[in-house]
Amino acid sequence: MASEFDIIRRYFTRTGKRALLGVGDDCALVAADKGTVLAVSTDMLVEGRHFFAGADAAKLGRKALAVNLSDLAAMGAAPRYATLALALPDADEAWLAQFSQGFFDMADAFGVELIGGDTTRGPRTISITVMGIVPPQLALRRDGATAGDEVWLSGCSGDAALALAHLGGRTRLGDAALAHCLARLHTPVPCVALGLALRGLASSAIDVSDGLLADVGHIAESSGVAIELRYAELPRSRALKGCADQSLVQECLLAGGDDYELAFTVSPDASGRVASVAADLGLTLTRVGSISAGEPGLVSVYDASGKLMQIANRGFDHFGS
Repeated sequence: MASEFDIIRRYFTRTGKRALLGVGDDCALVAADKGTVLAVSTDMLVEGRHFFAGADAAKLGRKALAVNLSDLAAMGAAPRYATLALALPDADEAWLAQFSQGFFDMADAFGVELIGGDTTRGPRTISITVMGIVPPQLALRRDGATAGDEVWLSGCSGDAALALAHLGGRTRLGDAALAHCLARLHTPVPCVALGLALRGLASSAIDVSDGLLADVGHIAESSGVAIELRYAELPRSRALKGCADQSLVQECLLAGGDDYELAFTVSPDASGRVASVAADLGLTLTRVGSISAGEPGLVSVYDASGKLMQIANRGFDHFGS
């Protein structure tokens, strides 16, 4: 059976291009580019909580890194490095080969070097720390939104949640809709290019990972403002448009997790620049609401007639039931 050090050497050691010292020593050594700060984020994925037992290992390797890169995107940071800690029930080399291939496919796509980590025996758990660089004056934060700003969303929310609803037997999707939603759930693509393009343009930003309402709520709280969303203006995929259960559609759009899109705010006179970014990157960017000087931290949703909607489920809670 492969030892801990065999696993690291065989599956997770590669020659670095930027790190001064990478995998194999007590610490990695990296230098930030001149005029930048290091943006650092850590996420943990636990089997049975964040992914199903028996999940495709290659897709899991891709997603594990992608969800971390989404945090860098929300800060407008360019990805540079990652560390990986794995708890595994056993040293399954077929699983390790597939997982590491998926991980490095995502790493290569975004120029990320794996510079260290740890392995141990235990319930399958994946913990990744990513590091990126950004000029401090251009870092996107949650606390910069002001009254009058517009709220924008990349792509669509809700597709990953709709996939989970199908898997849980709450709805039945057709083949095309299911394939689309499962891809959104299992192989998300972080909006790194958008985050870089929003430097100097967005007044605040956040990635949508725990549900649109919950995540824009963090902007409202950090910025000390209120947010008003227009339900009819939320973009919907073809799969969501085809779902007859409107209460489920609402739940997916507003509270579904695992989207890894970016929600961001800009001043009203910047709409033209946002449109240019959308065209340059080939993305759909939609204005979905606005910032008001109401109760700090409050997020309200209004229907097409302007009536305030009562929303029960507002997002994923890692310590909820």
